Amino acid sequence: MKRNLTTFLLLTTCAFNGALAQKKPSSPLPGIQEPLPNIVLIMTDDQGYADVGKFGATDFKTPNLDRMADDGLRFTNWYVPQAVCGASRAGLLTGCYPNRIGMLGAPGPSSKYGINKNEVLLPELVKQKGYTSALFGKWHLGHHKKFLPLQHGFDEYYGLPYSNDMWPYHPGVRHLPLEQRLKKWPHLPMMEGNRIINKQVEPRDQVNLTTQYTEKAVDFINRNKANHFFLYVAHSMPHVPLFVSDKFKGKSKQGLYGDVIMEIDWSVGEILGALDKNDLATKTLVIFTSDNGPWLSYGNHAGNAGPLREGKATTWEGGQRVPFIARWIGQLAPGGVCETPAMHIDLFPTIARLINATPPKHRIDGKDIRELFAAPSSAKSPHEAYYFFWGNQLQAVRSDKWSLHLPHSYRSLKGAPGKEGLPGPYQQLKTGLELYDLSTDIGQRKDLSKEHPEVAAKLKALAEKFDASLKDHKRARGSL
Repeated sequence: MKRNLTTFLLLTTCAFNGALAQKKPSSPLPGIQEPLPNIVLIMTDDQGYADVGKFGATDFKTPNLDRMADDGLRFTNWYVPQAVCGASRAGLLTGCYPNRIGMLGAPGPSSKYGINKNEVLLPELVKQKGYTSALFGKWHLGHHKKFLPLQHGFDEYYGLPYSNDMWPYHPGVRHLPLEQRLKKWPHLPMMEGNRIINKQVEPRDQVNLTTQYTEKAVDFINRNKANHFFLYVAHSMPHVPLFVSDKFKGKSKQGLYGDVIMEIDWSVGEILGALDKNDLATKTLVIFTSDNGPWLSYGNHAGNAGPLREGKATTWEGGQRVPFIARWIGQLAPGGVCETPAMHIDLFPTIARLINATPPKHRIDGKDIRELFAAPSSAKSPHEAYYFFWGNQLQAVRSDKWSLHLPHSYRSLKGAPGKEGLPGPYQQLKTGLELYDLSTDIGQRKDLSKEHPEVAAKLKALAEKFDASLKDHKRARGSL
């Protein structure tokens, strides 16, 4: 008799706590031939919370993402571990706050650091169980060979080693002669495995990035339909500069940004279609999310955080909260919605328990959230709180419905944003100790710290305790 995911959880749930011994499930997962699911993780770059139909998009359509949500589950309070490209990806792949492992910010072509060889990444975790792993898209955990994907568990890699704007056409230098531009931003390389296959990526090359990543992903699925696999599709879009293929150019009411999102949605449809075609829908957990909120200074080339406050590179909701959709046919109840907070760092321990892999011996920050997937409307978070850092500073805490911001400065638009690929100016603002009830004030407009001083004091104490503990248990990033 088939058991649903809730039954599976009851059979296998135990605390994921460092190196606790892992208990093998007493029976295979229902509806599949093997007990281990494939994992497909689709990550976009700078896509805002409201840039998906089910999350509020209006001027472009995302039928494949909407269907994915109808077939599965969406989280409305899903967070990134830090609201910037490299740090967010480091947290996703290791289950750790980026501050714990020294991976802050967004390493570029001049950086001499990257992910430490002693960290365990998702592809290394799943390799314990014989998984084949591939990354197609943006890496951003260090571009020198020792930091690249093939040295950290991936079997295949094709894509850009860092952001697609880190090149001589960057808006900050494109008014200069090429010789002067190259002193600031060298040519952007395209990589396959450990090899550079195109030393000088040009604008015409970026037009087909989304299509190329998608074709690689579909081919990987077709080649590995008889294997357990982990597929990580890390789109370069919709990070500026925006590029879209001819098949989606001019298709949305929102302009180029909407065209780009529509092509990403097409990509999701192609990947889901490949799984369906190969009879893998019931055997595969598919996840879609973004690395942080929108880069608001780019105006009509930026995403939309909807009702959320601020955007990328801030610890306000618009920077930290992102869309998240999961599909696993036969395992996740169709059309589910989870309002309980969760974070990228939770995927690592959750996947570890799903496939019965042995966790790393070192400390991680994420927790097993399978119960949220199984009972999204009633399950409780295993976390007392989540912590939002900018750089090395702990700036905010999320616990249940409450958001506490500690005193800090942050960037905010100064006047009108930019347009057509050129950014507008930011200004530095400051906030004091402020408390928000996100269940009634999603835009973080009304400070309730005076009305609820006991809540503010409790969250402030949690923040101070966690910050001190993390500083005492940091690990070094990798270096040359």
